Amino acid sequence: MAYSERDIPDLTGKTAVVTGATGGLGYETARMLAEHGAHVILAGRNAGKGADALAAIRASAPGARIAFEQVDLGSLASVAAFAGRLHAAGTPLDILVNNAGVMTPPRRQTTSDGFELQFGTNYLSHFALTARLMPLLTAAPAARVVSLSSVAARQGRIDLSDLQSETYRPMVAYSQSKLACLMFAFELQRRSEAHGWGIASTAAHPGIARTDLIVNGMGERSPAAFVRRYLSFVFAPVPQAALPTLFAATAPQAVPGGYYGPKGFQEIRGRVGVAATPPAALDTDMARRLWDISEELTGIRFPVAAVPA
Repeated sequence: MAYSERDIPDLTGKTAVVTGATGGLGYETARMLAEHGAHVILAGRNAGKGADALAAIRASAPGARIAFEQVDLGSLASVAAFAGRLHAAGTPLDILVNNAGVMTPPRRQTTSDGFELQFGTNYLSHFALTARLMPLLTAAPAARVVSLSSVAARQGRIDLSDLQSETYRPMVAYSQSKLACLMFAFELQRRSEAHGWGIASTAAHPGIARTDLIVNGMGERSPAAFVRRYLSFVFAPVPQAALPTLFAATAPQAVPGGYYGPKGFQEIRGRVGVAATPPAALDTDMARRLWDISEELTGIRFPVAAVPA
């Protein structure tokens, strides 16, 4: 479908949180939300980058209602503190974009809680953050939660015997984390319908974008970094790559439980459309098992009934 930044509706009066919003896809997502009237909270680890992102958005959208909040998605304690500050403010949350991510560090690393870095950061912390923000999401009239997946989810497999990738292969671990994000989006929608939460859960992937994610993960000398540096014209410009997320978060046509991405060759780039869903993401039994394990690992449980506003 023909969808551009101009098609984003007026978001005046809405509040949005975007994780990983100080650069790349998260920054462009936050910028476009702010430029269309939303009050946007840019969530990220680095306060200096946060200040730079705020200044850049204010330069393009004078009067934008934006703020930076520090959160380290490699720490469940930091996630809890961030959610606590939002609860203290008490503002209903209309849009939550679970965007932040780590991609394929060459050696296995762990979060401060001992989780494999990609599974912990990309998936578990966003699972925990969404759970903690449920009262604010249900207080909004029609909240949306967008979970960022990846084309890598196609080759992903949820290995319940090795969720923490003790036998570490960078892309295998990354693909598992991004498949988990997609399965979470679908299961969140099923549970929202079953329990009357009133939240629309959607998923999106950007294709392959011209961000620094590959270089930051694999390193400057990796083959993937070489491709990113010298063949970047193959990949999508970052503002274009952010459009599936914006569509999922704001478009009236976006369907609860939908999955959106670019529709060009191999979904690397192109116009926004319905993304191809990996068969593994449709395994509802595995999704339920992963959900239960995620609650155990994070120590946080979602409500089993409608959350009081």
